Amino acid sequence: MTVHPPVTGHCDELQDALGAFRVSSRITERWGEALAPTLTHGGRLLAAGNGGSAAQAQHLTAELVGRYRDDRPAFSAIALHADTSSTTAIANDYGVDAVFARQVRAHGRPGDVLMLLSTSGASANLLSAADAARAAGLRVWAMTGPAPNPLMLGSDESLCVEAPSSATVQELHLVAVHMLCAAFDAALDAGRGGGGGRTGEAT
Repeated sequence: MTVHPPVTGHCDELQDALGAFRVSSRITERWGEALAPTLTHGGRLLAAGNGGSAAQAQHLTAELVGRYRDDRPAFSAIALHADTSSTTAIANDYGVDAVFARQVRAHGRPGDVLMLLSTSGASANLLSAADAARAAGLRVWAMTGPAPNPLMLGSDESLCVEAPSSATVQELHLVAVHMLCAAFDAALDAGRGGGGGRTGEAT
């Protein structure tokens, strides 16, 4: 592993990780193309993460409910951690590991998509959410840190970022979020939102 000096070394680390990421990130195009018919036909994206990954997940839902670049219709996307009353009540009554799984059972429907973001790929509350989503017929996509990790194994598809620090993983997750949104918008522009719908099939 290359050791970089502090401060400017962060940029070097990011540049090193970007090379491998450019190859694996092609999955974002597939996700965007699959998400277009799902949301166009009334489906929903649920997203969750912890800490900085929660911010990235909320960034994704904001781009879908609002817009990424050009004006387009609003689509249903919910950041599960953003409902503080639900998350704290569930944590109090059922435990922290259930904060996302219980919301998945409440909001998710067959054919919807659950996006989970985690730098470690080992957060117990995200693994529980993945289990709940699969049981309810949702597709589970994950953005994680280095492979292999439990969340990658518990998801239908995953984008694993090979980087030595959580900061760099999160930065590349944000790049992946923007790439997914660009692919989603491109699929809408190409008219690929008209097929598919809420099938419940894994991509």
